[in-house]
Amino acid sequence: MNDPATPAETLRRALAGLLDGLPPRQAAQAVDRLIANYRGATPTDAPILRDRADVTAYAAYRMPATFEAVRSALEAFADAVPDWTPASHVDVGGGTGAATWAVNATWSGTRPVTVLDWAEPALALGREIAAANPELRDVSWRRSRIGTALALDATDLVTVSYVLNELTPADRTALVDAAAGAAQAVVIVEAGTPAGYARVIEARDRLIGAGFRVAAPCPHSAACPIVPGEDWCHFSTRVSRSSLHRQVKGGSLAYEDEKFSYVAAARFPVDPAAARVVRRPQIRKGQVLLDLCEPEERLSRRTVTKKHGDLYKAARDATWGDPWPAE
Repeated sequence: MNDPATPAETLRRALAGLLDGLPPRQAAQAVDRLIANYRGATPTDAPILRDRADVTAYAAYRMPATFEAVRSALEAFADAVPDWTPASHVDVGGGTGAATWAVNATWSGTRPVTVLDWAEPALALGREIAAANPELRDVSWRRSRIGTALALDATDLVTVSYVLNELTPADRTALVDAAAGAAQAVVIVEAGTPAGYARVIEARDRLIGAGFRVAAPCPHSAACPIVPGEDWCHFSTRVSRSSLHRQVKGGSLAYEDEKFSYVAAARFPVDPAAARVVRRPQIRKGQVLLDLCEPEERLSRRTVTKKHGDLYKAARDATWGDPWPAE
């Protein structure tokens, strides 16, 4: 008997089947337009994702990257709260449900889940894709404007992925405050750009002000030691490219790296990493250079050499975003 497919594999298969019947050129054109225009405040009249063709193309193109970024953030969060499993989940601005799949990949099993989004075609397609995963077939898909009027029911976990960039400053503040007021844990993921990092730091500050403790990626809940405008905190995860990815981007590689910024915080006790690798480790002859964020609210560079024994072996295996020292 074959082993059951993982959520990631199941999602890839479901997405691969979406493009059947949609001409490749039409899909590529839809993705190009949506990438160029999917910006600004949540519309009050009609979402930018206008119809099934738009949503299908965008889901096939963006869901794998969103899933991998959110899963990476959730895995870091789960490491900091090893005895906790969410009993309920609200995915705000979840669209076709990438974050819902990522939560299921991190903590298997069924739980009450609600996906909120303004785009009805995205919700409809998300419901269709979720039918491929038995643990997601009872998810509630609800149309809701994401902004100042948002009201959330009490839940264990709220995820907000690649949403803040689409909102006005007032709506961003309202969303983070609503999440903090409803949830025991909040995970926010944005693009790994200076602007995305700035939105994450803004949300991080509001969550801390609301009584949350930062679980990941930071090893502390104090101020971020990065000087605004000089650098930004972000991470990377590898994503398998579909044929649509290669067609739209004109690339031949079977993968791409998704850069993202995130914060994961909780109202209950957390055990964050002692330090976090915040840049790709530099492996040189007989030594490894690690850029770390440390609990003393500082950034530092550690040089680990062969004389450090097992620590050197761990440093050679360390990757960008890992806790340090490795467990």
